[in-house]
Amino acid sequence: MEVADGLERLVQGRRLSPVQRRIAQYLGEHLPEAIFLSSVELAERAGVSQPSVTRFAMALGFAGYPELRQALRPLVVGGDGGADPDQPRREGAAGFLHEMIEHEIRNLAAVRDRLAAGSGVPGVRPDGLPGRIEGLGTALAACEPLPVLGLRGSSGLVTTFSYYARRIHPDVRPLTHGGSELTEGLHAARRAGSEWLLAVVLPRYPAESVHALEYAAKLGFRTAVIADRADVPFPADLVLPAPVGVRAVCDSHAAPLALAMLLLEAMAEAAPLRTRARLEEHERMTDQTGVFLRP
Repeated sequence: MEVADGLERLVQGRRLSPVQRRIAQYLGEHLPEAIFLSSVELAERAGVSQPSVTRFAMALGFAGYPELRQALRPLVVGGDGGADPDQPRREGAAGFLHEMIEHEIRNLAAVRDRLAAGSGVPGVRPDGLPGRIEGLGTALAACEPLPVLGLRGSSGLVTTFSYYARRIHPDVRPLTHGGSELTEGLHAARRAGSEWLLAVVLPRYPAESVHALEYAAKLGFRTAVIADRADVPFPADLVLPAPVGVRAVCDSHAAPLALAMLLLEAMAEAAPLRTRARLEEHERMTDQTGVFLRP
């Protein structure tokens, strides 16, 4: 097997099954990306089952896959995949910041790589993530009003998306507060003719967001969710996955935000005449009212 030196030291002398050797080979060939995958994602990429990934980690002497992944990360972060994990890396604040940025780059690369993934969702083009984004963008562009749900840590992304979406869409309704206000917002949007609910549900998944998705389905909404992974533990008609940065004290949503902007672009392309008219109107308004400083 062609594996990085550090990984080769871990597997050397181990009696691995053919399935486990397949996992080791995938890790060796894709180590810079693989160290940021969940066990489910690694299983999908390597073409094995998730329990096989766990058994592979245990065969190497680890309690589970998270411990193996933690041991593999020093092989990549701060150096090339074949570096000695016992050698010192970038230390202090500079090293930590470097590791954070590397993680974000991997997350964005994961979104890029998923652009070829299949879909098969009824009513949305089944030709991979670009088709899903294009199909959903068309559906959301025609959805009036457009409710956008995001509670707790996801509320910031929803606020940003809604701010820009209002420039090209006539009626965007962000739902960033729970309780009766959320319930009333869903009812009002549905009564006004809305057919889709766009939600951002990122870790840690708020229970109220999940309950809102379930309730929205009962009201007759179709639900589309921007989440950190495809196999989310809650119901949704369509999931657009983008991994979350977990290196800092609080999560970073760089990749989900990039995916949301791709969806916004698809909405703009789905209604080009309306988009152009609304953007021109917005520019006239900002010029007349002096919203922005002039260069």
